[in-house]
Amino acid sequence: MIKVNDPIYGTVELPPIFEDLLQTKAIRRLEKIHHSGAIFLVNPEIRHSRLEHSIGVMLLIRILGGTELEQVAGLVHDLSHTTFSHVGDYVFGHTEEDYHEQIFDSVLLGSEVPGVLEKYGYGSRQILENDFTILEQPLPLLCADRLDYTLRDAMYARLITRNQALSFLELITLQDNRIVVKSAAYAEWINHIFKRLNKEVYNAPLYVYANQQIAFLIREFLKDGSLQEADLMKDDTFLLNKIRSTSYGFEAIRAIKRHVGYNEFLRKGKLIPIKHRHLDAPLLTMEK
Repeated sequence: MIKVNDPIYGTVELPPIFEDLLQTKAIRRLEKIHHSGAIFLVNPEIRHSRLEHSIGVMLLIRILGGTELEQVAGLVHDLSHTTFSHVGDYVFGHTEEDYHEQIFDSVLLGSEVPGVLEKYGYGSRQILENDFTILEQPLPLLCADRLDYTLRDAMYARLITRNQALSFLELITLQDNRIVVKSAAYAEWINHIFKRLNKEVYNAPLYVYANQQIAFLIREFLKDGSLQEADLMKDDTFLLNKIRSTSYGFEAIRAIKRHVGYNEFLRKGKLIPIKHRHLDAPLLTMEK
């Protein structure tokens, strides 16, 4: 058994399959991928990783009573994110922010994860072909992925406290294997928090500036051959070090941290599309 410590869910003991999965290079890589892209360059408090979120999604599915297979799917669901998370979408022009979804199958199958799954009696196709309704739902519904990043991002952005997150988690349950809220007031609360996140974090001018600047910088380095597309499937530390190994790149990263060009950005407006999101958390309905 392995114990994991999560900032929201606390300390949880897990079966051996998760210990083996967490030791794979593919999943360990997510520890060095910033969940919010380059925002940490301008706000160091918002620096949580894709791994932290992935563990959180897995734990939330577990708390709700989801199967072990769906918990595994939750842990590996972001395996194919590029460096700086959705910055990869901005680099490659994916306005739906779905680049990682398009390459997920090949990344999963090319990793050590299938071997671990086989060891415990599962197969990769079960991850790739099953419909995990606790893990994923289309907007504007709740699901473990969307709910975890909402609570986690809001907590790191200081929009909510951990106690508020835990209070909300006590008011959710499953109905028809989908997440619903037991209280209309709490459903409205999570909808409001999601709306604030979109305005004050995902679309906050300074944060969009940081992600836009790093996306443009990566494009430049890809164009002149200083970076290869394969580099974006490594980690943020590797990519930053490679960019900063040139004097131009070093100064460019330093400029982002110092908000150089931010006033011009405000005049021109954002040049990268940010996916519009809204939430309409479903309420628990009375059984007939």
